[in-house]
Amino acid sequence: MNEDDIRLLAYVDNELAPAERAEVEAAVAASPALADVVASLRASRLPYREMFAAQALPPVPENLGANLDALLRTHAQRQQTGTVLAGEMPRANASVANDAQVASSTSANVPAPGRRVRSWWLAAAFAAGVAVSAVTLPLLPGVLQKAGLGGPVLTGAATPPPKSPQGVTWVRAAAEYQQLYARDTVASINVDASDTARTVADIQRDDQLDIRVPDLKAQGLTFKRVQRLRWQDRALVQMVYLPEKGDPIALCVVKDPRPDQGVAEQHIDHMGVLTWRKGQVGYALIGAPGSVDLKAVANSLAQL
Repeated sequence: MNEDDIRLLAYVDNELAPAERAEVEAAVAASPALADVVASLRASRLPYREMFAAQALPPVPENLGANLDALLRTHAQRQQTGTVLAGEMPRANASVANDAQVASSTSANVPAPGRRVRSWWLAAAFAAGVAVSAVTLPLLPGVLQKAGLGGPVLTGAATPPPKSPQGVTWVRAAAEYQQLYARDTVASINVDASDTARTVADIQRDDQLDIRVPDLKAQGLTFKRVQRLRWQDRALVQMVYLPEKGDPIALCVVKDPRPDQGVAEQHIDHMGVLTWRKGQVGYALIGAPGSVDLKAVANSLAQL
């Protein structure tokens, strides 16, 4: 059966009835491509409502709200009557007449209302939108590229991977991606144990990558999410943790057939990076220096 995006999104959000959920699960189990789509949808589940509610936006001026209400009432009346005079202007009150413009129309049924909003209010709304975007966009998988760095893109699993510049490694790509994370957004994520288990199981089955989500509470790190990204032609798994203070920490995992290697330390831009290889799997622990002892955490993980 063909699954549309709306039904898959409802499945990811646990909004389907049991019978429908079973149908989708059967389709996903039979189609690797569909499994990739579901993995991408799960990776994009973020607390948008909570983040927008947390923004400190300027209040809407009372006169602006009243003028907009008047315009909406006028528009509704025109829709009911089905007639509009060319060049007609709404006359709800004097302020509406001063602030609104209605373009002349040659059609009797197609009004072309326009609205001029004071420039200071547009500036405030634009600034608020930028603030919201700065918080929410860093966690959207599949659409991010670090501005100005010219680096490769980490894409969602269902997106065809782009070609990377020569010499750029998956570790650098993951480090640049990690720089886009904000503490406030990650802190708002509510961990769903069933979603985490499904994501890990999908990775183990589809990518033959034997991963576990390590418990790092003893190191002061709280697990927040796991997602499956795509680097070139292989899966890149990212597990995000939040320290008690400071920015998020990421443990990234890829298949790597090279021989085992002990923990090595490096810096990429502003990020501290600890890498090692074990059992044909490559690891990278990435975070801003100072929030946690990355080397100690990496050494403990390498011993597991």
